[in-house]
Amino acid sequence: MRITNNMLINNMLSNLSTNLNRMSKYQNQLATGKKISLPSDDPIVASRALKLRTDVSEIEQYKRNVDDATSWMEITETTLAQMGEVMHRVRELVVQGSNGTLSPEDLEKTRQEMEQLKIQMTHLANTTYAGRYIFSGYKTDKPLMDENGVFQIDIANSEQIHYEIGIGDDIHINVTGADLFHNGTDAAANDASDLIATFDSLIAALNDGDHVALGAKLDQIDADIDNILRVRSGVGARMNRLELTANRLDDDFINFTKLMSKNEDVDMAEAIMSLLNEENVYRASLSAGAKVIQPSLIDFLR
Repeated sequence: MRITNNMLINNMLSNLSTNLNRMSKYQNQLATGKKISLPSDDPIVASRALKLRTDVSEIEQYKRNVDDATSWMEITETTLAQMGEVMHRVRELVVQGSNGTLSPEDLEKTRQEMEQLKIQMTHLANTTYAGRYIFSGYKTDKPLMDENGVFQIDIANSEQIHYEIGIGDDIHINVTGADLFHNGTDAAANDASDLIATFDSLIAALNDGDHVALGAKLDQIDADIDNILRVRSGVGARMNRLELTANRLDDDFINFTKLMSKNEDVDMAEAIMSLLNEENVYRASLSAGAKVIQPSLIDFLR
């Protein structure tokens, strides 16, 4: 086969283009810090990168869910603690008022404080988190009760709000009004809170100066305090679980991020060495190409 000057030139240009593309590849890797720019560069790396990125995105979403659930339950736990303080103060007032030693003026002052404690309890029952009523089940846009303790929602059904905190793992974050403010005797028939009804009975007894009736309510007050403690204990247990889940998600996020980095990120030292090597090859091909091209007749006529 006859080798022509045009064939030499075309081969030289093709080889130069190939060497330049290889050099460009390593320049892109150094500029972006990634092994590939297009899926076609390495389909296996690209496929693994998509899977790992999906896993990291899921973990980030679960972390946001855990943070939101934790904030909700922290508000709930704080509210339950304040309810406990209110009930302990109620018990102190009842013990003082039932011993028969208070004057009518003192009983009136006690009654007034009891009314304020009732108002405080109804306000706590309507506590909100991010504009959502925490004790109203699914109906987070509606308050649980009015100032008289009358429920503003149907509490016959227990509505638990669940947050997904992992693959196949969820947790309910709310406390229902029926569990906290109703004794459960007939939730469907009664539309008023039993806990607030206790306040009404105490206020009436104080107003009448009935020491016996006040003392008779101590057992009910103790039962209400125990119920608040029971609910608070359940919230605390779920908060502990959320904390453990948050720690696990943090570890998973670090591990999957490392895997993603190993899969996608380029080894800078190796890329620099490869770039220098390809640059030397490219320069050599330029030098060889200049010598391979035969001089033209014009060069001999100078």
